[in-house]
Amino acid sequence: MNKGFCEECNSLVEYEVKEINDSIEIKGKKYNYKRLIGYCKNCGEEISSSEINDENLNRIDKVYRNEENIITTEKINKILNKYKIGKKPLSKLLGWGEITLIRYLNGDVPSKVYSEQLYNILNNEDYMSKLIEENKGLITERAYNNVKETIRKLKEKTFECSIEKEIDIIAKYIIAIGKEITPLALQKILYYAQGFYKAFFGKFLFEEDCQAWVHGPVFVDIYEKYKEFKSANIFIDIDYDIEDMIVDEKREILDAVIKYFGYYNGKALEKMSHYETPWINARKGLLPTENSNNIINKEDIKEYFEKVKSKYDMLNVLDIKKYSDDQFKRVIEI
Repeated sequence: MNKGFCEECNSLVEYEVKEINDSIEIKGKKYNYKRLIGYCKNCGEEISSSEINDENLNRIDKVYRNEENIITTEKINKILNKYKIGKKPLSKLLGWGEITLIRYLNGDVPSKVYSEQLYNILNNEDYMSKLIEENKGLITERAYNNVKETIRKLKEKTFECSIEKEIDIIAKYIIAIGKEITPLALQKILYYAQGFYKAFFGKFLFEEDCQAWVHGPVFVDIYEKYKEFKSANIFIDIDYDIEDMIVDEKREILDAVIKYFGYYNGKALEKMSHYETPWINARKGLLPTENSNNIINKEDIKEYFEKVKSKYDMLNVLDIKKYSDDQFKRVIEI
């Protein structure tokens, strides 16, 4: 229950939260974002609360960092975890002050130059390897050896994964992060990730086509790989850190799709896909229960999800929730 102080009622009241389109100017540039506003349930006047203010600041920060390609605190933490290095040693390696990285982790925004350095470290083990060799005198021998060994192991895993297709790695990521994913749900999450990635970033996540089966879109190779689980949750051992294999905007889309579609079961996701143009077009002329290996046209996927993004005024990947909520309402109203 949301509660805050209403100046009009002069008391602590319950309030409801609404979203509006808003913008803010930072250093002469305007940034659009979804602002939250609280309204008193008694009198309807706008009220202020620390929770709403904090969330609006978080939204502004996210939009700014996204548009300016400034690294987030989550990704800085990922660097520390990836290389098993502390905040102060990493700052020293970069030639920064000891507490610089600590400030960034506490919310300060790095400059573009510093952000690019951090992105290079996150995405390029060779860059990090060169950095520790050039500046190993700035950190302890133990820290140096830990990072060097970690990089060696990362490269081994990268080589092992290089023989896997992108769709296979993404499927493993969905299974690992989603935790309770059936083969049916996996197919639909892959499909939604493919569509929304194209809508937000202008390219497809992977090259494989999907087919318009009776139970919705299906990527056949992935179906064959996990069909033994039938209607049970998929359980597999992954002998490397799958999260390190999915970075940047790919991870943004996958995390959002897993979050907002992954909590529905496979049958609900199947029904959602049956309302969507790409699957419908590929099934034209077929009976509802008639088997088919018709390919779902990628151009249909592109056009459909671009229209969804526009219709729901999606400014960032978190707005995917609005579409998943609406689709689920259609399913339960049947």
